[in-house]
Amino acid sequence: MGIPSLNHSSNHNEIDMSEQEHWDTVYQTKKPEQVGWTQSYPEDSIKRIEALKLSKSAAIIDIGGGDSDLASILLDKGYTNITVLDISAVAIERAKIKLGQRANEVHWIVSDIREFKPKHTYELWHDRATFHFLVEEQAIQDYVKLLEQWATSYAVIGTFSDTGPTKCSGLPITPYDEQKMSTTLRAGFFTIMESDRPVHITPSGGIQNYLFVTAQKYTL
Repeated sequence: MGIPSLNHSSNHNEIDMSEQEHWDTVYQTKKPEQVGWTQSYPEDSIKRIEALKLSKSAAIIDIGGGDSDLASILLDKGYTNITVLDISAVAIERAKIKLGQRANEVHWIVSDIREFKPKHTYELWHDRATFHFLVEEQAIQDYVKLLEQWATSYAVIGTFSDTGPTKCSGLPITPYDEQKMSTTLRAGFFTIMESDRPVHITPSGGIQNYLFVTAQKYTL
């Protein structure tokens, strides 16, 4: 596809260019069936989002959404206030191309999550496989602080579990079990409502063990 021009409506923050370039290269050079995270249908995310019975106008953000079909499926289900954030402008452009005219119904943000400066809150914060790329304790704490400040009600987070891969796309990850995730999210005033360990089968037939949690914000 080549490198697309960026939509001027996107938010641009200071991004670690080495990581941005890494992900731009991945999305420039690999088709969806050549990367492990591709899902034909994001069942683990959708079933958790629907179980929350949110208003169709609830503000939902998909962290690291890339060119996944989650936003498209949420639109099909009647949700009207969807934001997709990704570090890669190439991934965002691929997602827009797939959506066609409907891309105008989604808010798009190009940003490293570590540099994200939200302009408003979100009732639901969704993250499948971005959080686990944070390996430094300070970065993890900063993420949880961001969650605390800008997610008002719920978080749905999926990471590699403690029995899953130790790297993704050549980068190290932080694996989680239920206790570690609970302790981490509690610092942001979120308590886990539900968790399980789905197995993701990659397009090449590989197995990736995930931990998925639905967490609710509480007040003291």
